[in-house]
Amino acid sequence: MGDGSDTLFWFDRWLGPVSLCVRFHRLFELYENKYITVAELFSLCVAERGEARQWRRRLWAWEEEMLEECRACLFDVSLHVNDSNQWLWIPDFIEGYSVWGAYDVLTSKYLPVVDPSAELIWHRQVPLKVSVFDWRLLRDRLPTKSNLIYRGVVSPETGMCVSGCGSLESAQHLFLYCPTFAALWPMVCDWIGFDGVDTDVLSDHFVQFVHSTGGSKATKTFLQLVWLLCAWVLWTERNNRLINNSITQMPRLLDKVKYLSLGWLKARKATFSFGTDRWWSSPLHCLGIG
Repeated sequence: MGDGSDTLFWFDRWLGPVSLCVRFHRLFELYENKYITVAELFSLCVAERGEARQWRRRLWAWEEEMLEECRACLFDVSLHVNDSNQWLWIPDFIEGYSVWGAYDVLTSKYLPVVDPSAELIWHRQVPLKVSVFDWRLLRDRLPTKSNLIYRGVVSPETGMCVSGCGSLESAQHLFLYCPTFAALWPMVCDWIGFDGVDTDVLSDHFVQFVHSTGGSKATKTFLQLVWLLCAWVLWTERNNRLINNSITQMPRLLDKVKYLSLGWLKARKATFSFGTDRWWSSPLHCLGIG
């Protein structure tokens, strides 16, 4: 971190492994200037009564506590006024990035898996385009409105969620927080028969969803398939609303997830009759779990 003039306070990953708009999602939603830079915010003074508190409304008690937690993360941050921000190659801070260094990292037999969700993206019964989509989703590389605004493709005025909820459309919001789109997850959990997942990070949501029942390998594979398909169905619905002005109700989207999941169950030769309430209401029962 240099002077912070070209680093977005909320969106860039400048303070830890995730961006602050994910870590402190509630504060991000309430803050007026979502594209403020680190330098601009620090210039406003981050003190308790400073001008940086530009909120859409007065914060509630638990939001004030979250603000204190956010402020605590900034205590040790110091900006270097005469230095510009720069990227650092984590495997080698001294020499920096090199082709040989990157090759060595990619071919290392002892390279740890940093993201546990990475190995779950690829599924034998999922089309390649769906897996590639989910790979982009978990790395926040989809053309969401927040990303398009960040790249200068569209103006900030057009960044609201297509559902009409009034929030900025980011990947985290669209898939985890939107009252419309995120409503599919509880419906899926109710269909499968287990409690929902509670997390603010998409990759963690994926991992917890897959391992939520603690069941057999077959169960985890099925839940992996369902999560990948749910994300794909939600993004398809988002595009239909944005481009075609076509709205599909959530129960119909749930039916689509069920139908797409049917191919996997048939491949497993689970003991169920196609179209009966037994599978349609309890897929884990067909796998000998329910």
